[in-house]
Amino acid sequence: MTTLFHSAVYDRTLPVGSYWETTVDSGDDEDEPLNGDRTCEVAIIGGGITGLSTALHLARDHGIEAHILEAGVPGWGASGRNGGFCCFGAIGLSHDELLKRFGLAETHRYFQEQRDAVELVRELAASEGIEIDSQGDGEIQVAHYPSRWLQLEEEYEFLTEVAQYPCTLWSKKELAEYAFHSPEAHGALHIRLGFSLNPVKYSLGLAKAAKRRGVKIYAHTLVERWEKDGSWHRLHTPQGTLKARQVIVATNGYTEDKLHSAFSDRFLPALSSIITTRPLTQAELDAQGWCTETQIWDTRNLLFYYRLLKDGRFLFGSRGGINGSPTESVSQHRFMSRRLGEMFPAWRDVEITHFWQGLVCFSATFTPHIGKLADDPTVFYALAYHGNGIATGTWSGRVVARLLVGKEDASDLCAVVNQPLKRFPLAALRSWYLRFAYVAYNLIDAIP
Repeated sequence: MTTLFHSAVYDRTLPVGSYWETTVDSGDDEDEPLNGDRTCEVAIIGGGITGLSTALHLARDHGIEAHILEAGVPGWGASGRNGGFCCFGAIGLSHDELLKRFGLAETHRYFQEQRDAVELVRELAASEGIEIDSQGDGEIQVAHYPSRWLQLEEEYEFLTEVAQYPCTLWSKKELAEYAFHSPEAHGALHIRLGFSLNPVKYSLGLAKAAKRRGVKIYAHTLVERWEKDGSWHRLHTPQGTLKARQVIVATNGYTEDKLHSAFSDRFLPALSSIITTRPLTQAELDAQGWCTETQIWDTRNLLFYYRLLKDGRFLFGSRGGINGSPTESVSQHRFMSRRLGEMFPAWRDVEITHFWQGLVCFSATFTPHIGKLADDPTVFYALAYHGNGIATGTWSGRVVARLLVGKEDASDLCAVVNQPLKRFPLAALRSWYLRFAYVAYNLIDAIP
């Protein structure tokens, strides 16, 4: 199976329709497709945050000018479609599973590297002059039922003792005082790490910074076939071929099984959807007691995530969707509009101005993957961020650059991200895995 979703999900000619697109003007800076045959030392497949960060660090820190092949335009995939949450995470395992599988030391190390990843985004934005519309102070996890307070207490204990992050528990009254009130908000955990940003501005800023260092970006250039010819890789695209000594795969949820046998059946993409409202008035914000710009998510397995944007719009996101067809997308839009009104009754009739979807990426190990292929050390990869890739993708790009030039060895990586690429069992049934998971998670999330 090459793709798991409707063809519309992968159609680079269709408009994304995101609010973020309205905040930038690409002007005359659009990248052209690859035309003809080219040769380079390093080819990067994927022009999202990971690929752009890798290229920037290769060029800026190591003097290597990589060529990027992007099937859409830079930031077209999840990098430009997400909610702009720059925070820790990027893993699909519970805290207990992490500790059991990797031990205390490696688990602690992973969370310290997540802290470094968040700070790297801030540092890159400052050093490269990227205006990212930074907002908020950390992140807030909200208990969607009173019974989920215990979950917040367990999260607090882990994050303060193992991750060593600064955290504060808020009662329902304190949450209303510091952030907002809602019939589906019964206390919260404030984690003072992270911030939110405009992901399209960040992605395009990385692209401009990379190009200033000589990186070549080919847009609308899908890799249709990949072959090895001696020590050279040949990446065949609709209008040309790129020959490279080394290749980096940075395609995340848009990794097609046909790309390369080493990546086939290893990943499970899942749809995430976002709506944004028109700018809210101060009276409308006051009606929900809204007084924070900090990013928020709740204790559901199929979580809702939301934040107030700089211009007063409200961004509201969720997991869900089986095939991504236009018909299903209309239903998802309606569902999210309804749930926004239920969670925030004062905004029940507020106009929704934008709706869009994108693919997040799960791996069979439920961990991110960074490294190089054991049977071909000239192929590197960084992907599978489990819906939280702004910080981790940026940091992974720097790590891959260091691996490629020999400044770091794969054996030096944290055990959490240095796992063998594992196939999903009965991989042809991956879409059914999603169906069953959504049914189970919805049932669990509905238990008071």
